Amino acid sequence: MPPALPSLADIVRNPLKEKLSRGELVASMTVRMARGPEIGRIAASAGFDTLYIDLEHSALSLETTALVCTVAREAGVAPLVRVPALDAALIGRVLDVGAMGIIAPQIQSAADAQRAVSCCRYPPQGERSIATGLPLLHHRSFPTQEACAALNAAVFVAVMVETPQALAHAGPIAAVDGIDMLFVGAHDLAGAMGWPDAGRDAAVEGAFDQVLAAARAHGKTVGAGGVAGKQALLQRLVSKGVRYISTGSDLAFLLSAATQQAQAVRGMIP
Repeated sequence: MPPALPSLADIVRNPLKEKLSRGELVASMTVRMARGPEIGRIAASAGFDTLYIDLEHSALSLETTALVCTVAREAGVAPLVRVPALDAALIGRVLDVGAMGIIAPQIQSAADAQRAVSCCRYPPQGERSIATGLPLLHHRSFPTQEACAALNAAVFVAVMVETPQALAHAGPIAAVDGIDMLFVGAHDLAGAMGWPDAGRDAAVEGAFDQVLAAARAHGKTVGAGGVAGKQALLQRLVSKGVRYISTGSDLAFLLSAATQQAQAVRGMIP
């Protein structure tokens, strides 16, 4: 007798949501350059909990996105996609091809955050169009209402806090039902706020304090982007409650390791 197929609940479970709900610290890598599905397995071998494919700042295609998501998911790494805008059609396609959630940029208000939630969920919680044979369902057929409810519960929705407007509205944004994480983009936020390089870390930390307070009041997670390499600052942010760390991109990792090796060889010259 063949083994029983996994249940719908087992198929759609999102390990990223589960880890963050337990207060665990998760490490994320950004995919901007890799066009092969191997990057998903590499992320797993390196010890990452999650990755996000950055369609906002890359030329990667939807087909590449599907391949990376599939391998990452099978390797135990939760695949997310940062979309370039709040485009319901694109978000629906990204989720249909296997992403377990999205990161939404350019969020300025609670209304924007609600729009992101709506794009990611099926009715009655949202407006996502219903499709069949989805990768996240292992291409199996389930009763529509059951499948939609399970996928609605499993999808991960993160919204970027990267502008003065978003920072000012962190409380109302965090209060939106269906938002899982407020993801602070420190580079864009610092630029938009006009913070000079001198003393920037202190200003960034103050912004995180504001977002953490808003998130804590509504039971949401806070993620940190744009602070990779600032170990002292990262340690303070983690001690304050940040639980999602974006550690850098595939391009940055490759360049760093390649540079280190080239310099090591140059250093052998007597």
